[in-house]
Amino acid sequence: MAKILRKEVLAERVYRYRLDAPRIAKKRRPGQFIILRPVQNSERIPLTIADADATAGWIDIIFQVVGRTTVLLSMLNGGDNILDLVGPLGQPTHIETFGRCLCIGGGVGIAPLYPIARGLRDAGNDVVTIIGARTQSLLILRSDFESVSSELHVTTDDGTSGRKGFVSNVFQELADKGEKFNVAFVIGPVMMMKVTAQLTLAAGIKTYVSLNPIMVDGTGMCGGCRVTVDGRTRFACVEGPEFDAAGIDWNEMAKRLTSYRGFETESLEKHECELEKAVKE
Repeated sequence: MAKILRKEVLAERVYRYRLDAPRIAKKRRPGQFIILRPVQNSERIPLTIADADATAGWIDIIFQVVGRTTVLLSMLNGGDNILDLVGPLGQPTHIETFGRCLCIGGGVGIAPLYPIARGLRDAGNDVVTIIGARTQSLLILRSDFESVSSELHVTTDDGTSGRKGFVSNVFQELADKGEKFNVAFVIGPVMMMKVTAQLTLAAGIKTYVSLNPIMVDGTGMCGGCRVTVDGRTRFACVEGPEFDAAGIDWNEMAKRLTSYRGFETESLEKHECELEKAVKE
C-alpha cells in the first residue's frame, strides 16, 4: 500500500498525487514509471513518476481521468491508501551533458517530460522547452518548466494560452530561424510524437520519444507493451519506455492502442451507471 499524502487538481480531470513511497523515491531516475492498482477489482495502470524526494520519501504521479480505473483513482483523497504500487520500472533516461537540449511535451505527456528536463538542466545542459495542450484549462506544470528551462514556449490549439497552434509549429519556427539543438525529447499523444519527431529528425536532431503502449505486468512477460523499433519487437516496460524516434513503427503502435477501446468504454459506462444508481439510492 501507499498513502496519499496530498491530492491536487492540476487541470480539468487532471490530478497530481503525492504518495508515501520511500523505497521508490530513493531509487527512481528520470524517465521511469510505476504501476499501481488503486482499489480491489480495478486494473493495474502505468504512470510516470513526475517528481520525487529521496530524503522525504515521496513521489508524485500525475494522471488524467479517461477510464474506469482512473475514475476510481480520482475518487481517493489525502490519507487514503492506494492498494498496490510497484516501481521504479523501465529504463531511466540517458542524461549527460549534450549541450543544447529541446524538450517538447503535449497534453498529459508534459508530466513525464518535467523530470527529464530538470535532469538535463542539472547535468549542465541548456534546456529549451515547448509545451502544448488543447486549451488553457488543460495546460499543466508551466511554472515548473519555467524553473528548469532557459526558454519556455507555450502553445494551445485554441490560442487561449501562449500562441495558437501546435508544438510542432513552434519547433518549425525555431528551426526556420536557424536554432540548433543537440538532442530532443518528445512526449505526448502518439500522433503528436509522430509528427513532431518527423520534423526534429528531418532537422538532423537525435530524437527520443517515450512510448505509452498497453502495459499489464511491467516485467515484459505479458507482451502487451510490445512495439516495433528498427524492425525488431521491443517491450516498452523493460526496454523502454524511451526509444530512438527514428525507428518507431508509429502506425502499428497507434493501431495497438485501440485494441481494447471498446471494452474500456463499456467498463466506464457501466461504472458510471453504478455510481448514478448509488447516488439515487
